[in-house]
Amino acid sequence: MGFGAAHLFDLSSAVSWLLAWEESFESFVEEFSMKQKPYVTGFYDARTGSIQYVVADPETKKCAVIDPVYDFDEKSGQTASKNADGILAFVKEKGYAVEWILDTHPHADHFSAAAYLKEKTGAPTAIGEKVIEVQKLWRGFYNWPDFPADGSQWDRLFADGDTFRVGNIDARVMFSPGHTLASVTYVIGDAAFVHDTLFMPDSGTARADFPGGNAAVLWGSIQGILALPEETRLYTGHDYRPGGREPLWESTVAEQKARNTHMAKYKTEAAFVAAREARDRTLPMPKLILHSLQINTNGGRLPIPEQNGRRYLKIPLDLLAGVPWD
Repeated sequence: MGFGAAHLFDLSSAVSWLLAWEESFESFVEEFSMKQKPYVTGFYDARTGSIQYVVADPETKKCAVIDPVYDFDEKSGQTASKNADGILAFVKEKGYAVEWILDTHPHADHFSAAAYLKEKTGAPTAIGEKVIEVQKLWRGFYNWPDFPADGSQWDRLFADGDTFRVGNIDARVMFSPGHTLASVTYVIGDAAFVHDTLFMPDSGTARADFPGGNAAVLWGSIQGILALPEETRLYTGHDYRPGGREPLWESTVAEQKARNTHMAKYKTEAAFVAAREARDRTLPMPKLILHSLQINTNGGRLPIPEQNGRRYLKIPLDLLAGVPWD
């Protein structure tokens, strides 16, 4: 206005237009941000400490299911679909349509229900493309010379940086290995599903001693996740309830930076790797690792029934020698 008065111009109309444009732009940004904020519902499985997620676009009611659990009792050998059926009931109740069934990695502590949910919903399954390297590794461990280690068990293999959508919400894939060779993080709107890379702040970070794991690589993956905007909601894959507290699974980048018990204490890669490797050497293997990897490297499919109609697991003895028993 001062410039206009000094040069005998009337800029009031231009100023009014600019103010209206600014207000309209701010309204657009706010509306866009709301559209990029999915509804996230976590389902906690107490038997395995796993969290499964339904991630929904509130506008279109399309959703993704992330890391679903297929129930297995190692003592009796029984399988069941209680967790997966609970998710399906929730989806039906909310009027959602399942658009994706996503696994963040081949899990070592529970069976994936991806194949079961695909059968029930018809939705495509997906995982990170490095699952092929995990398949090759475990094909040798299980002595499966004819096993197709090509990722064909999933409908889509995601590469680092690949994009997709859940309804109208933008999503992308971050390759975040270290815990496993194939781990990915799904960033869906303002929410990131970080699998076992980061736990809740009071629980620290994932172990990196599984076949194909690496603590230095894990450090790099964590740095990538913590470089996301500080308000990004982070959803972890497990919670083991330290001190007996109630299960939790949501934090933010800012909270993890400030309070994660490992990241706040070990400020350098060298310090983190030394501490993580020392801790990992004291940990027993997950009780279902040898059971679950033969299911999860096959896209969540159970073994084919044999001549008597029963399915059988194959457990290699002394494969993981030298780790603590309890």
